[in-house]
Amino acid sequence: MRDFFAVFRNGDNRERVLGLTLAVLITIIIIILFLVDSTINTAPPEQVTYVQDYKPGRTDAEIIADQKKDKAIRDAYAKSKQEQFKKLGKRFGID
Repeated sequence: MRDFFAVFRNGDNRERVLGLTLAVLITIIIIILFLVDSTINTAPPEQVTYVQDYKPGRTDAEIIADQKKDKAIRDAYAKSKQEQFKKLGKRFGID
């Protein structure tokens, strides 16, 4: 630090002060721009979650039937995804 201040004590300081001021100002502007840019468009959008309501007096048979129906839907979806990956594998020669 002593060397830094010694340069400003000797000779004409106008150009040096101007250069130092511009360098510090540009650095601060760049840091501010990075901080402002990091907060723009970073929050995920709101996500709506739908919940299925069931009547309170359902019987065990109704619950099991609903579970079987839901499992059939999940299995069909998994089968379609598997077929898509098989097609993709054949397309790229992986399979």
